[in-house]
Amino acid sequence: MPAAGRRCGRDARSDDPRPGSRAGSRARSGDGRARHGGRDPHAARGHRERAPRVRQRRHREPHGQPRVARTHPQAPHLPADRLLLSRPGAGERGLLPAEAGLANPRRDHARADRGARTARGAGGGAAQARARELPARRARRGRRRRVGRRRGPGLGPRLPRRRRHPGVAAGSPRSPHSPRSPRSLRRHAAVSRAPRIYISAGEPSGDAHAAAVVTALKRRLPGATVEAFGGPDLEAAGAAVLDRMEQFSVVGFVEALWKLPAHLRLLRRVRLGFQARRYDLVILVDYPGYHLRVAAEAAAAGIPVLYYIAPQMWAWAPGRVRKLAAVRRLAVILPFEEAFFRERGVAATFVGHPLKDRMPPPPRADARRRLGLDPARPVLGLFPGSRAQEVKRLWPAFRDAAARVLAARPDVQVVVAGTPRGRYPAPGATRLHMADPLTVFAAADAGLCKSGTTTLEAALADVPMVIAYRLNPVSFAIAIRMLQVPHVGLVNLIAGREVSPELLQGAVTPAALANAVLPLLDPDSDAARRQREGLGLVRQRLGPPGAADRVAGLALELAG
Repeated sequence: MPAAGRRCGRDARSDDPRPGSRAGSRARSGDGRARHGGRDPHAARGHRERAPRVRQRRHREPHGQPRVARTHPQAPHLPADRLLLSRPGAGERGLLPAEAGLANPRRDHARADRGARTARGAGGGAAQARARELPARRARRGRRRRVGRRRGPGLGPRLPRRRRHPGVAAGSPRSPHSPRSPRSLRRHAAVSRAPRIYISAGEPSGDAHAAAVVTALKRRLPGATVEAFGGPDLEAAGAAVLDRMEQFSVVGFVEALWKLPAHLRLLRRVRLGFQARRYDLVILVDYPGYHLRVAAEAAAAGIPVLYYIAPQMWAWAPGRVRKLAAVRRLAVILPFEEAFFRERGVAATFVGHPLKDRMPPPPRADARRRLGLDPARPVLGLFPGSRAQEVKRLWPAFRDAAARVLAARPDVQVVVAGTPRGRYPAPGATRLHMADPLTVFAAADAGLCKSGTTTLEAALADVPMVIAYRLNPVSFAIAIRMLQVPHVGLVNLIAGREVSPELLQGAVTPAALANAVLPLLDPDSDAARRQREGLGLVRQRLGPPGAADRVAGLALELAG
């Protein structure tokens, strides 16, 4: 290493950059020749002088000494490193053309397409969605620039920060007709890009409602990226389902304890995504036991939260409304909920009920033919719910009640709206329908219904009903002490009076169910007429169709 040896030895380098140094004068003779006998390439100046700025080597240039300006042979008396000229006057053309302000075209050719490289990995669609977000996340974090960081592909080489627009002097004010500065363009692109949304639904009904919202969002903003905790409906709507809901869905206080470790692990994964600023908006659908914690995590990360289908705090915990402080906007589906939450400081908006967006039921005779039933004979519909736990608790009582009804009225036909998640042992003469329950509602003259959204589905189909519900004994003991409303059935709460009879917990017996539903099978009975009047009021108060579209509008307001 001869160069290193010269630096470590006594003799100074022949190209010592210090002007007029003693080392440089010793290294040369007076006639401009180096001590080793060769012609000094810097003899014109007597010594080598460093330029004010030593430029970095360009891509693929050979290693060597930095390029240093030299004096011109025709003007050796002028300095070589810079030349001071007077500013051109009015009407005079500048010394250099406008193109001289552009960066060298050779710059960054090898790095221009780094952002176009696809992310490699063993993950599926969710992993690719995470990989695509990296440039946006880096831009949002505002980290300081580093040499050689990656950038997206462009139409040409990257230009220096203050010279990207020829004809505009650096630091001069921008005219209204001049192009935006690069920084403002990047800021504008960050605001106008399609939002990234996380939507969460922990049960089958919430999965269906969330899927309708995703469909409405995609219709308004096709480029929006949606990742989800949900099920098959969300997946069919175009969301990337990161975690499946089937193993998490439970009902009741005691039942939730068994799923607590799984929910905590899920919450930990979701928290990491929020802290990494993966999303512009979080949409939570029903499922309050888990979603209230998710809302707090999103708010802590600075992400706005839209909660769709509010927790029924008006029924069992008015004091817990403070838990909704992390929610930016609450979209409620029951008409009395908006006033309840607004009085307690929550920004609530009544968007209508999503069931009003469903297709109208087919005519009764057509529905009975589809089910293989006699159109001339009355039909009793059984609706024990969509969750496996609900079906397990209600099916035996519903099945035995149907047997009592058949014993009293042999002309009645019985059909159950089943779900693949449920088990229906010993159905007897009951016909099992595992497809859309809307056909069963359309065919039924009366129904045995699980409390909840099922009662609203029956109201929309104009089916008189008996409402029943069972919980784990400990969960029911806790719930009945916390209950703050006079009714459990939603049709009764919306109507403000008892429209349909309610049987809860121990009162759910085959005899009680059969005695309550038998009069409703006669459409001309007083009980059936009174119910139909009340159900008409419920349908009117549920609001117009378009709930999912209104929720999508609220979501885009928060995300924008």
